[in-house]
Amino acid sequence: MEQGLTFLLPLLLGLLQQGRGGRLEVEPPEPVVAVAVGESRQLTCRRACADGRAAVVQWRGLDTSLGAVQSGAGSSVLSVHNASLSSAGIHTCVGTCGTHTLRHPVRLLVFAFPDQLTVSPEALVAGQAQELACTAHNITPASPDVLSLSLLLGDQELEGVQDLGQEEDEEPQEGEGQLFQVTKRWQLPPLGKPAPLTLHCQATMRLPGMEPRSHRKPISGSPPMSAALWMGSLVLGLLLLAFLTRRLWRCRQPTR
Repeated sequence: MEQGLTFLLPLLLGLLQQGRGGRLEVEPPEPVVAVAVGESRQLTCRRACADGRAAVVQWRGLDTSLGAVQSGAGSSVLSVHNASLSSAGIHTCVGTCGTHTLRHPVRLLVFAFPDQLTVSPEALVAGQAQELACTAHNITPASPDVLSLSLLLGDQELEGVQDLGQEEDEEPQEGEGQLFQVTKRWQLPPLGKPAPLTLHCQATMRLPGMEPRSHRKPISGSPPMSAALWMGSLVLGLLLLAFLTRRLWRCRQPTR
């Protein structure tokens, strides 16, 4: 008997809610909606009353300077234009049928992910173990569950490297909001000769309701200068210096 009541209670509550008015329909339906800095986004909220009257629907919790709200019979549209970091926050759609009110909160997440990657060193030397750092600049959010940095050989992660960790620092800047730079370091084993030409650092951002976004920075390879090559360059330089000295000496001799 108790199990039957437990099963029927949500159904009865749902029918009661439909009698007072339908549920709030929010588009997009995700509880977290992401938008890039400088881009625009719309959130739409609707509700219909059971008796045919128009529901009173309104977005709340947004400073009018950060967005525009247009409300009509049974619907309300929140438009965020040229999103800035201050546009982020929780905004709530409120829909009322008579004395019955429903609320639907949506968290607006404003992110920054420009194609600004730097690597150090800029070129790898084949045949030597070395440390490599890759930094993504002007990022937010910067938590490891959102932003990841990886080292790729072709389209696969480079094997045999030691992960030295990932750190984040505030990006020196002026203006509104705070951006970060995220750096990851690896200890690389001696690479083959010549150094691979398809090595990349890849930054990937994963946000709710969006496909992952990625940027890549190529890392060039330069072979080490062997002892024989160095000696050959030295001898060539000395010969050139001797030739120039002899020419200069001849030019200084008096003509007869």
